[in-house]
Amino acid sequence: MGQPGVLANLFNVELWERFSFYGMQVVLMLYLYFETSEGGLGLGEGTAAGIIGAYGASVYLFTIIGGLVADRLIGPERTLFFSAILIMCGHLALALLPGLLGVGIGLVLVAIGSGGLKANATTLVGELYSKEDDRRDAGFSIFYMGVNIGGLLGPLLTGWARQEWGFHLAFGLAAVGMLIGLLQYWRGRGRLPESVHHVPNPLPASQRGRWVLAALAALALIAALIGFRVVTLENVDTTLTVFVVIASVVYFAVMITSKQVTEVERSRVWAFVPLFLASAAFWSLFQQQFTVLAVYSDKRLNRDLFGWEVPIEWVNSINPVFIILFAPLFAALWTKLARRQPPTPVKFALGVILCGIAFLLFIPLAGSGANSVPVVAIVGILFVMTMGELMLSPVGSSVTTKLAPEAFQTQMVALYFLSVALGTAMSGLLAQFYSAEGERMYFGVLGAVALGIGALLLLVAKPVLSLMRGVR
Repeated sequence: MGQPGVLANLFNVELWERFSFYGMQVVLMLYLYFETSEGGLGLGEGTAAGIIGAYGASVYLFTIIGGLVADRLIGPERTLFFSAILIMCGHLALALLPGLLGVGIGLVLVAIGSGGLKANATTLVGELYSKEDDRRDAGFSIFYMGVNIGGLLGPLLTGWARQEWGFHLAFGLAAVGMLIGLLQYWRGRGRLPESVHHVPNPLPASQRGRWVLAALAALALIAALIGFRVVTLENVDTTLTVFVVIASVVYFAVMITSKQVTEVERSRVWAFVPLFLASAAFWSLFQQQFTVLAVYSDKRLNRDLFGWEVPIEWVNSINPVFIILFAPLFAALWTKLARRQPPTPVKFALGVILCGIAFLLFIPLAGSGANSVPVVAIVGILFVMTMGELMLSPVGSSVTTKLAPEAFQTQMVALYFLSVALGTAMSGLLAQFYSAEGERMYFGVLGAVALGIGALLLLVAKPVLSLMRGVR
């Protein structure tokens, strides 16, 4: 395809990381709330959803740590390699260790590893090309296709393995997938450019002791909060949401008040505030695919296919199919429209509105019997939701780098990831209010709120655009 051969190695490690991540996500939700007689842990659905929300948010939080380790300690290539090993070990812990012990160790390892890999994979792809290389955009398009192929295959194969052989075999399959990606990547490590081994901003030896003490203090604080039951399984999502809110406010305050930020840059940071909030609102609904939709698929969806029961997890492969089909069309549309395409605030608003409409489409299905909702209805709902994702998600990282002050390029990207972390944590919080009996109220309220947020962003789109100072 005219691309550097080593792109295939990065494509594969990203594909298998997403395979293991998405393949494990819904299986884990089912594992937490299924009764022990069915091989699960028998937790309440609300508690299970809170754990999944907190876990998903942690992945995005750990991208900050992954970036720091790469920038200051060992460089992006080694960070990615060791992160991939952590992911595989996390899945092995889920597969081999019993009960909540395996869940705790496994999720911590997978979250840290996924954060480190996610933070550095894009950097490595970028290092394969010069900024003037015409192959660059095509290379990134090929690379991101790996994300969606992994997201498609993961739920299909792990869902089938869980239904046929049980939860622990499904977790083990995710570990095997990550091992395949690791071996493929390891074979091509030597072909990566030398720049990927460079540490951009090495930590001076005189400061290492201070960083070690800070890390140990943070671990001790977490252990104390858990030990004294300030943080429990029941409130871990609430705790994480509060932490992300505080971290986000601090990030914004530091940038806005910094003397290194010019007047134009400060205006752009202010413009990012409503986009940050819209992003958090969108992900708080979208990420319920792994919580509420898992329960819905289990209890409300008719999964009978000519006498064979389709695995619950297969519903989560619908969204990646739509992404693979329509992402190139959206890219072509924006390219063709050029300056006539909607500005970023309008795209964000439409993304949130479409996600709200998807939630409202659940309302006509409420009140039907157990396992009676046709699959085609869920396909239609997820189509609308995916159109919203294509309006918001692909432009999120792009506009973040455009609005970022020169002195805070990396921190601004971290701030965008915090919006995803906040939305993911909130998705776990909100999912605790879901019940089959209260579906109309649940989907109606969240859908209406999303429509309101989207409409409000449309109303302020012009003032926000003026604050962006030339950025669209």
